[in-house]
Amino acid sequence: MKHLLAVLTAATLACGSHRHAPAPAVPQEGFAIVVINHHWLDVTVYVVHDGQRTRVGTVTATTTQEFDLSTRLLGSNRQVALIGEAVGSKEGIRTELVAVQPGQYIEWTLENALRRSSVAVY
Repeated sequence: MKHLLAVLTAATLACGSHRHAPAPAVPQEGFAIVVINHHWLDVTVYVVHDGQRTRVGTVTATTTQEFDLSTRLLGSNRQVALIGEAVGSKEGIRTELVAVQPGQYIEWTLENALRRSSVAVY
């Protein structure tokens, strides 16, 4: 019995020692959008850059969602606007132009009445 226990312990330790070193973190040049949706409907989010509108994703009602984006979406002047369209409604909102640098994030809080929403860059 002691011999069996010793063999099982050795086998367990041998299996556990084959750990791979974690992959190095690749620096990500980009920015993020954090959408805090207090609206009772899902909201589809778009980024407007260099006159072009790009769909980012949809934020479920009363949840928070983070979108990690490429600096390609910052445009040539590093300014973007955000558009939010409530799904199943004609209600929508567009922010003013905000200046964003790589590594920063935009926090957009969408309220029940979208016109009362706020945006900040950190």
